[in-house]
Amino acid sequence: MLLWTAVLLFVPCVGKTDWLHLQAWPNPVFEGDALTLQCQGWNNIPLSQVKFYKDGKVLRFSEGKQTLSMGAATVQSRGQYRCTGQVMYIPQLLTLTSEAATVQVQELFPPPVLSAIPSPEPREGSLVTLRCQTKLHPLRSALRLLISFHKDGRTLQDRGPHPELCIPGVKGGDSGLYWCEAALEGGQVQKQSPQLEVRVWAPVSRPVLTLNHGPADPAVGDVVHLLCEAQRGSPPIRYSFYLDEKIVGSHSAPCGGNASLLFPVTSEHDAGNYSCEAENRVSRERSETKKLSLKGSQAFSTSTGSNWLVPWLPASLLGMMVIAAALLVYLRLRKKAGPLPSQIPPTAPGGEQCPLYANVHHQEEKDEGVVYSVVRGTSKGSGARPAEFTAGRKDSSVIYAEVRCLQPSEVSSREMNIRSRTLRDPLGDREEVLC
Repeated sequence: MLLWTAVLLFVPCVGKTDWLHLQAWPNPVFEGDALTLQCQGWNNIPLSQVKFYKDGKVLRFSEGKQTLSMGAATVQSRGQYRCTGQVMYIPQLLTLTSEAATVQVQELFPPPVLSAIPSPEPREGSLVTLRCQTKLHPLRSALRLLISFHKDGRTLQDRGPHPELCIPGVKGGDSGLYWCEAALEGGQVQKQSPQLEVRVWAPVSRPVLTLNHGPADPAVGDVVHLLCEAQRGSPPIRYSFYLDEKIVGSHSAPCGGNASLLFPVTSEHDAGNYSCEAENRVSRERSETKKLSLKGSQAFSTSTGSNWLVPWLPASLLGMMVIAAALLVYLRLRKKAGPLPSQIPPTAPGGEQCPLYANVHHQEEKDEGVVYSVVRGTSKGSGARPAEFTAGRKDSSVIYAEVRCLQPSEVSSREMNIRSRTLRDPLGDREEVLC
């Protein structure tokens, strides 16, 4: 009795906070641990009207219970805790408050992170591996975690020890929102990863190029419409147009479909081989070539298979000229060699050469001054006219000769070089030429 009286007399000398002490255990506290708070009086003095506070807010009121079970600790269990209680102090009751106790709840493992390997935007038909990654705290590494995978509100793989999920040959239907969940064995702690969007890309098919320019070939001033379309492929798709490997325009199709290019024909340089190209994130394809020809341009309307004739035309003309020149040289050499044996006039009896009566008829006169004459030969001993003689005899010979028509300035010089003599026939239309 004396001791209790001394304690009560000593109370005013001790701070009110020293009378109460708040304790939290276990220490340290991890996620999933059963968290318990205990409010104790100085020297185990009995308490009444005990209240527990967290961050200034009342958690629970109890008439005489000095412990409070907080259940499984979570990250939200962190904070500043206090407790208050009443003690009997003659002649009144005193309300005492404990010091603040900071509770730090250690994270057992961080929220998992879901990743797609090799990429969250795979090409259609490729292999994709989903990996769920997290790690236990070193002080709780003996515990076991279980992993599950989910997509668009449905479970792909139930809880198990494997942190990976393989999807072979992904298709367009595999696109969507994925997440994984890591849970402590027993289910006390479970955490979900942020959602990961997986988008499967279908490669573009080979595009088809269409040229629209009316029923006939376009001419300068007309408008040509190029249309390029890939039947399949994940958008967005970028289309590019080419003329003989040179890009002439490009358009993007954000939602897929086709793209077109309109251009006016300004010159013959707009003709040629056109093609288009379709490209998205995972592939690129080129169309077949379409030939655009301009109206009235043979160079562009002629098919590629017949173009081999063009280089041979000059060579053919040159060959014809060479043949003609060779034939002309041959004729001149033959003329200089003299008449053929069958055309040599017969020799008169006694060894004399018989004179020939020549009736000269001009047949053709060319620009170079050459005339071709017909010379009919007859015997001088015959009294008939050359014309009659030739008409009566079948063996009269016809000699074709090449005669150059002399210009006036050439007559004097040529007369000096005459090696044969000619006799004028009385009739005046013949020349007697000595063979």
